[in-house]
Amino acid sequence: MLGDSPPAVRVTANRLEMSDSTSTAASATPSAEEAEVKLSANEGLKEGSEYLRGSIREELANDAPNFTGDATQLLKHHGTYEQDDRDRRKEAKAEGVPGGKYFSMMVRTVIPGGKISSEQMLAQLDLCEDVAEGNLRLTTRQTIQVHGVPKKNLHHYIHKVNEIGLTTIAACGDVCRNMMCSPVPLKNAVYDGMQDLTDRLLHHFKPRSGAYAEMWVIDNESGEKTSVAGGPPTKVGHNAEGLEPIYGKTYLPRKFKMGVGLPEDNNADVYTQDIGFLAITEGQGSDRRIVGYNIVVGGGMGRTPSAAKTFPAVGQPLCYAPIGEEIAVAEAVVKVQRDFGDRSDRKTARLKYLVANWGIARFKEKVEEYVGRDLAPPKLVVVSGQNDGMGWHEQGDGLWYYGLNIENGRVKDEGDYRLKSALREICTTMAPPLRITGHQSLIFCDIPDGDQAKLESILKSHGVPLSDSFSNARRWSMACVALPTCGLAVTESERILPSLMTQIEAELAKHGLQDETFTTRMTGCPNGCARPYNAEIGLVGRAKEKYTMFLGGALRGDRLNWIYKDMVHADDVAPELGKVFGYFKANRTAGETLGDFCDRVGKEAVLAACE
Repeated sequence: MLGDSPPAVRVTANRLEMSDSTSTAASATPSAEEAEVKLSANEGLKEGSEYLRGSIREELANDAPNFTGDATQLLKHHGTYEQDDRDRRKEAKAEGVPGGKYFSMMVRTVIPGGKISSEQMLAQLDLCEDVAEGNLRLTTRQTIQVHGVPKKNLHHYIHKVNEIGLTTIAACGDVCRNMMCSPVPLKNAVYDGMQDLTDRLLHHFKPRSGAYAEMWVIDNESGEKTSVAGGPPTKVGHNAEGLEPIYGKTYLPRKFKMGVGLPEDNNADVYTQDIGFLAITEGQGSDRRIVGYNIVVGGGMGRTPSAAKTFPAVGQPLCYAPIGEEIAVAEAVVKVQRDFGDRSDRKTARLKYLVANWGIARFKEKVEEYVGRDLAPPKLVVVSGQNDGMGWHEQGDGLWYYGLNIENGRVKDEGDYRLKSALREICTTMAPPLRITGHQSLIFCDIPDGDQAKLESILKSHGVPLSDSFSNARRWSMACVALPTCGLAVTESERILPSLMTQIEAELAKHGLQDETFTTRMTGCPNGCARPYNAEIGLVGRAKEKYTMFLGGALRGDRLNWIYKDMVHADDVAPELGKVFGYFKANRTAGETLGDFCDRVGKEAVLAACE
């Protein structure tokens, strides 16, 4: 039955075989084909880790500046990655630093739907200054990410995050990660319902192993847990066997992402998720209610250009789930991926590859087998847009919210721009609830009528530009962190996108297109953390200072783009786009967006016109 603890597990080449009725394992003996395929190293590591414990506790206690390779892999499930400052590698070697690198940890906090209190934000600001590099990053998954935490401070950081009622468990790793949701704080049954589902999904799919509490949360002799978001009190030894009712002993083959949105508000980018929930509603105005969700499956952004077997994908409609049944369907999807996802090759381990290999019809049949009933076909709805919540808006309860555009999500004080200090003052003096958006920005909620000027005054006095001062192009742009901390980055992203957007704005102005709205998303490598493959303009790092340029995605997020040109130098990106803008201006239809135009005319026409 769904939710039961899994019985004995046998890992084969491409699936996790279970002996209960939710599995289709044929026999206890692997076939010759299965026996010949070697599992990825991470599978053996997870299986022998005692449910994500491994050697982490022992390594936390030693004086080494970094963790061993096995521990770094397990630590991801606890919400932290080991990194180093790549700008200082030569310096580290010259100074004889152990390992030749300045090691530190990146830590992510799980924040479902981006909801965080002013008190929690102030605590995060304190932590980033006390034990990290001093800046926060608001991520593309509505979370907070902090870099530069020394290994010796890691326990303190994660423990304090739990003390403020948040957690880092499952922010990374082969599990269901932070749940995204359309972030605008409208006070009505539809938006309240989506946020409620987001919270329930996070709680339902949170790992149950006691390892996290043992290492990071419990801090007194009685074994009582201080506080941890999303779970009941835990004592030392509780769930010591670590049974995971959903994940099993080896968890999922790869990371797993979910998001909740509306047809008219897809800010959670549901088509890029492993599972996307698109709310179906009935009624009008104050009587409008969610009656169920269209569930789409198999989205995912990562690709490896040198491996043709890898590709980005947008989710495919699976079924319609009435209210009360959506989590059961999601659990069945997760368990199918658990049992049949590729555990031999992490490059093809995401759900999108299973869906592509099987086809959506076969995949649906298997999910129905796990659920124990037929699933209804998806409703006929069309995604029409997304709401980033920027600027001033009424909430529907007499209060207001303000969306502040934060370029690439970086919360910092630098020169006359002192966003971090402004945020401190707002959270201290006004204490509004906050929401992080899927575009790395921030919404201040529950602002009383009459306090709008006070909020704006604090921002202006700290040199923080208001949202209406940004061009549409810049407002809808975002970048991943990339260099100098991400070990996967092959070139710059966050650090150069602001200046690149200035060049792009100039090209738009030449053609009278300065008011156009379209998405530009940049990443320092092909893994696609900033979701570049469904953007109207995607810029993906391929080599030092060189990018693959993509065109033809959609602001609404339901369509992949295509490669326009490869290995384009950073200096040539804006001029190349200037050619595209000229062709677009001369040949668009009335009201046609840049992405829809490029999709309509096609790659060959754009290339021919822009040579």
